[in-house]
Amino acid sequence: MDISVVIPLFNEEESLPELHAWIKKVMEEHNFSYEVIFVNDGSTDKSWEVIENIAKDNKEVKGIKFRRNYGKSPALFCGFEKAEGDVVITMDADLQDSPDEIPELYRMITQDGYDLVSGYKKKRYDPLSKTIPTKLFNATARKVSGIHNLHDFNCGLKAYKKDVVKHIEVYGEMHRYIPYLAKNAGFTKIGEKVVHHQARKYGKTKFGLNRFVNGYLDLLSLWFLSKYGVQPMHVFGFLGSIMFIIGVVAAFCVGLFKLLAMWNGHSYIKVTESPYFYISLTMMILGTQLFVAGFLGELITRSSQERNKYEIEKTI
Repeated sequence: MDISVVIPLFNEEESLPELHAWIKKVMEEHNFSYEVIFVNDGSTDKSWEVIENIAKDNKEVKGIKFRRNYGKSPALFCGFEKAEGDVVITMDADLQDSPDEIPELYRMITQDGYDLVSGYKKKRYDPLSKTIPTKLFNATARKVSGIHNLHDFNCGLKAYKKDVVKHIEVYGEMHRYIPYLAKNAGFTKIGEKVVHHQARKYGKTKFGLNRFVNGYLDLLSLWFLSKYGVQPMHVFGFLGSIMFIIGVVAAFCVGLFKLLAMWNGHSYIKVTESPYFYISLTMMILGTQLFVAGFLGELITRSSQERNKYEIEKTI
C-alpha cells in the first residue's frame, strides 16, 4: 500500500464527507493505493455515524472510536499503530489542510529520501490570538530541538516513512514535537514544505491559551528526557553532589571560624547559633535528596506499560 492517511478528529461531522471526497479524488487522480484512518477522539456530535456511513461505500476507509476524549496525541498513536501504508500522511479534519499537497509530500518521502516532511503554513488564516503564540512557540522549539529548518512544528499536515511512525511513541500532548521525537529516535533527515492553509469552513477552533502553556511544559519535559531520561543520575546526582559539597565546606568554615576565634581569644558564638550552620545543613540535606532522587530515577523504568492504554469502543 502506498499511503495511509491518519486523521484525528473531534466534533467535525460537517467537514468529514467533503474531506473524504477530496482525498479520494486526489488519490484516484494519481493512482495511489491507500487507506484513510479516521480516529474519532470522543466526539459528542455525529462524527462517528458519518464515518460509518462513509466506510459502508468505501472499503479504503477505516475508523477508530474512543469512548471519551483523550487528545490528539493518543489519536495519532492509535492511528499510527493501525497504518499499513509505506508513507503515512497526517492531517486535521477541519479542511484547513489541503489533500492536494499529498502527492508532493509522498514524492519527497519516496524520491528525495526524507524520513519526515512537515508542512509549513507560511500564510495563515488564523486569528492573531493563535498566530502570535504559534510564532513564539516555534522559535523556542527550533532552539531547543536543534531542528533549525522547521518553521511550523505543530502543523497537522505531515508525511512520514512507515518506519518513523512505528518507532516513535506519541503520548500526552507530544504531537507538537513529533519531529523532535523522530530526531531522538535516529530519523534525522527532516524536511519542510510550504503548504496551503485555508480558513476554517465549519465549527470553531479548539486552540486555547492552556495549549500554549502546556506546549512549553511538554517541550521542557521532552528536552530533559532526551538528555537525561536514560541516565537521570547525570543531572540529579551532579546537582546533589555539588550542593552536598557546598554544604560540607560551609559547615567546615563555620567550625573553623569558631576555632580561630577561640585560638585568638576573641568572642564567639556556638556553632548551632550561627545561621550559616543551618544553611549548610540544609544544603547537605537537599544535596542528599537530589542524589537519592537520581539513584531512584535510574532504578525506575522511564516508560510505563499503561502510558498508551486507551479504551477503544469500536473499529471498522
